[in-house]
Amino acid sequence: MSEKTTAENLLNNLVEALADSVPNQKSASFFEEGTSSVTSQFNRLFGREKPVHHLLGGGKSADVLLWRNKKISASVLSGATAIWVLFEWLNYHLLTLICLAVVLGMLAQFVWTNASGLFSRSSSEVPRLVIPDEAFVNVGRSIGIEVNHALQFLQDVSCGGSLKQFLVVVVSLWAAAIIGSWCNFLTVLYIGFVAAHTLPVLYERYEDQVDGFVYKVLEQLQGHYRKLDAGLLSKIPKGKLKGKKHE
Repeated sequence: MSEKTTAENLLNNLVEALADSVPNQKSASFFEEGTSSVTSQFNRLFGREKPVHHLLGGGKSADVLLWRNKKISASVLSGATAIWVLFEWLNYHLLTLICLAVVLGMLAQFVWTNASGLFSRSSSEVPRLVIPDEAFVNVGRSIGIEVNHALQFLQDVSCGGSLKQFLVVVVSLWAAAIIGSWCNFLTVLYIGFVAAHTLPVLYERYEDQVDGFVYKVLEQLQGHYRKLDAGLLSKIPKGKLKGKKHE
């Protein structure tokens, strides 16, 4: 009788111990899943597993964006700044600049041809400026590929069923629309061009500091999203289209 009582007591103690440990294990696993999800998103965002140069394509464009050749990068950024100043501050028009550039080119060729004939009695051949057809084809193909990628991404977000990703994209587009109402399209392009030539190289130089800061921000955002999900998003009724489809 005493052995039976002892066995029952041991079994009851074991069941109580397991019952007490279950909530703690769930909370610990939930916290670990939250931390790992933030870390995985963080790594995908900034490419911890791959260098920044590889994420930007790893070609000549990545070298320009990361200032591998400072002369070329400075020349590209200076050219973009000059174009923005001409159109935005000096109020030049595209047709006016094109006509002036063509007139200057023709004038230079005219002077070259006639001056060489006067000094050397034989006119030297003026170098011909020819843009290969492949350049236009490659530019058009690259633009088409990027546009198709953007359209595919937007359609995947719209039809994917992820409310979180859908809200993030909508808020981003809404913020872009507000910024576009503050300045014209050329200024927005110039700001994006300058950001593309400054932010990647700054991140590559201060990668550890930026990673730590963004990691903390992502943790705070995830905490706010959990509160929003528990208080509002979880109460939104979900459709039964998928369930009917499986049935």
